[in-house]
This record gives sequence, C-alpha cells and structure tokens, in this order.
Amino acid sequence: MKTYKIACIPGDGIGKEVIPAGQEVLQALAATQNRFAFDFTSFGWGGDWYRQHGVMMPEDGLDALRGQDAILFGSAGDADIPDHITLWGLRLKICQGFDQYANVRPTRILPGIDGPLKRCTPEQLDWVIVRENSEGEYSGVGGRVHQGHPIEAATDVSMMTRAGVERIMRYAFRLAQSRPRKLLTVVTKSNAQRHAMVMWDEIAVQVSREFPDVTWDKELVDACTARMVNRPASLDTVVATNLHADILSDLAAALAGSLGIAPTGNIDPERRYPSMFEPIHGSAFDIMGQGLANPIGTFWSAVMLLEHLGEGAAARQLMQAIESVTADSALHTRDLGGQATTAQVTAAICDRIAATARQPLAA
Repeated sequence: MKTYKIACIPGDGIGKEVIPAGQEVLQALAATQNRFAFDFTSFGWGGDWYRQHGVMMPEDGLDALRGQDAILFGSAGDADIPDHITLWGLRLKICQGFDQYANVRPTRILPGIDGPLKRCTPEQLDWVIVRENSEGEYSGVGGRVHQGHPIEAATDVSMMTRAGVERIMRYAFRLAQSRPRKLLTVVTKSNAQRHAMVMWDEIAVQVSREFPDVTWDKELVDACTARMVNRPASLDTVVATNLHADILSDLAAALAGSLGIAPTGNIDPERRYPSMFEPIHGSAFDIMGQGLANPIGTFWSAVMLLEHLGEGAAARQLMQAIESVTADSALHTRDLGGQATTAQVTAAICDRIAATARQPLAA
C-alpha cells in the first residue's frame, strides 16, 4: 500500500476549519479502498506564528516541506497583519520557493448551484484558467524611496522572462490539447503594455506552432471579463499573467456560484518539488469560528491533489461525492444561499464517499 505524505498548512481564518475538513474527507476516501493511505503533517504557520516569531513561517520551512508528496493549504491573511506580509511571507514563499509556476483553476457550475448567469447552462461554463505563478506582476521587484515626503516614489516592476513565458504557454497549450474542445484563449494587454506583454504575445505565436491541433485566440484582459459574462461558451482553457489570471479566476468563481467552491493547484509540472493545493476563498475572518465556511473549495482542491498524485479513480470518487452533495440544496452553505454548516457538508461528503465505494464509478 502506498502512503502519501501530505503537509497540511491551515494558515489563517477559515483555513483552520476547512483544512481539517479536507483531511477528514481524504481519510474517509482512503478507508474505502486498500490502494493508498495518507500520512498528514500539520504546520501551524500563519498569522499566529507571526505574532510569536515575527515571520509567517520558519526560515527553514521549505526544507520541512521538501520531502512531502503534496501540500494542502488553507489561506493566508490576518486582520491585524498587513496583507503583503501574510502573502509574501507564507503562500508566495512556498510557491516561488518550490517553483510552482503553473497555477491551475478549474471552473464549472456544479450540480445544484444557482449561478448568476441565468442564460448560461453548466455545459457553457466549463473553464480552466492557467495562471503564470512565478513572475510577472508578482515578481517582488521594486521599491520605495523618500517615504513620508512629498517626493515619495514607489515602483512595482512586472518581470517576464522568455523561459517563464515559454513554459507557462507550453503548459497551457498542452492542457488545452488534453481537453475535448482543444481551445485556448491567450489573455494579454499588449495594446498598453508594449514591452513585456508584446513578448508574451510573440511567444504565444511561437509555442502555438508546436500544437497545430489546438485552436487558439488572443483577447485583451478587459475584453475577456466581458466575454466571460456575455459569451461564456466561447471560452475553454485560458492562460494569463500572474495578476490578470488572479482577477479573472475570481470572476470565474463568482460566475460559477461562489468563491467558496473554487479550487486551485499550484503545480510544479516537472515534479521537482511538492505541489500545493488550496481553495481560493481566502481567510474570510468575518465568518471565522462560526462553522459557516464552505469546504467544497477545499474538497475540490483535494480532487486536484489526487489527480496530481496519479490517483485518478479516487479523484473521480471524491468528485462524484462533491457533485452529489452540491445537488442537494439542503446542504448548501450560506454563500450558496443555504444554512448548512461546514461540519454538515463534511459529514455528507464522507457519507457519499462510503456510498459510492459500494457502486461502480462512472467512466
């Protein structure tokens, strides 16, 4: 039996509620078969760690994670700590430290979810957004001078490298190639950003020649927001820069019903380091400790984790349980217009996993 070592980093806010729920569901899944087991190690990094130690995670924290098979991450963000400290000190330190350069965010309308696009069917909104996750607008290049004086100046420089753009374009084209529609949209802003984004466009053309069976187009990021709302069926796989995809993927999650259901994978495609999987909803301190958090985003992230580990059958089993639960409006949490609690949704998923284990999986 294979034992997978999974690092669990709840982080802040509702991450402390949904990550234990994710562990519970994965344990329930492992109990239904004898192919694999999980060895979870929890790391109490985040805002509380910062208050005690002055940093969001230990300096040697990456070494502690390096031997893990995957990471399940909750959220980074604390009401009493500036956002740039919580983000750069924990989540981005892991993403960049392990070169998890492909951030993958699937989006579709799950059964029973009432999306805000009333003329859109679930078949018309089935996207995956690929976010460049290692450079671009979040490179951390820049600085501030003359702070507090009238001549104060600050810069944030978007850094793009040919190597970085080529590898994310190739990843996105390959992903589009694997999907039924073989359709890719390259998001840009080269009409206004005439250096790095023009290189981005040029590299897209060059890489596209390696994938003659993929149909692709180019869309300005502002126009893409309108296209997501007005013509959702025209999109399938989308690739965008770190900032652009960050924004577009939140819009995508909202159009699919709620940020609470949306998953993310921070992937090292070369598998040199552990990849990290997380819900996108953030720390949501306004509902922390009330049992109101929607754990579906964490469970769907666990599906991606299983797929990454090569456990496709188990991933399908978990996804089937998720869809069964979302189809039941009595099990919707508050963000979906219901009254169910985190614990109730988690228990329902575990019950569905046990039930589906006794049934043949759909192809």
